[in-house]
Amino acid sequence: MTHRTLVLGGARSGKSGYAEGLLPGTAPVIYVATARRDRADTEWEARIARHIERRPNVWQTVEPEPETLAEVIATATEDQLLLVDDLATWLTGVLDLTRAWEGGPGMAGRLVDGLVGAVAGCAARLVLVSAEVGLGVVPETRSGRLFRDELGDCNARLAQVCDEVLLLVAGIPVPLDSPRR
Repeated sequence: MTHRTLVLGGARSGKSGYAEGLLPGTAPVIYVATARRDRADTEWEARIARHIERRPNVWQTVEPEPETLAEVIATATEDQLLLVDDLATWLTGVLDLTRAWEGGPGMAGRLVDGLVGAVAGCAARLVLVSAEVGLGVVPETRSGRLFRDELGDCNARLAQVCDEVLLLVAGIPVPLDSPRR
């Protein structure tokens, strides 16, 4: 079995459902949900509820703060199954936390460094989900370009430490390979 898998895809590509299917539904899985809840946003809360409803009952959901995701991954043991969904929402939280949107200090890079290191050393079976945002047009706003650039860098660095990288296109997984691995 592959040890570390990165599942990439665009919006509504099926990446989360596909990633969930990579792990046995009958085994306990630690589902690391990175979306921040906003009780005032009923549509967002409904999306989260749909994600929760489709998970098997034996799966445990944890919702770490952006600065503790690397620790959750680093402390997982080899007998555990871990699914992190998704790194784009995690990175949004990191950029908020570090005030990167306003040109704040480069702390976001340190948190990404910590994440990449934790993934590289993770003892558990690990499946990561992230959005692929580099296939579209150049965003018009500074914040859009910052997000695209930071997520693209994060995804590329994670791809280098994962055993398997898949791109979901219209619900179809396309295996990616790199001559550097």
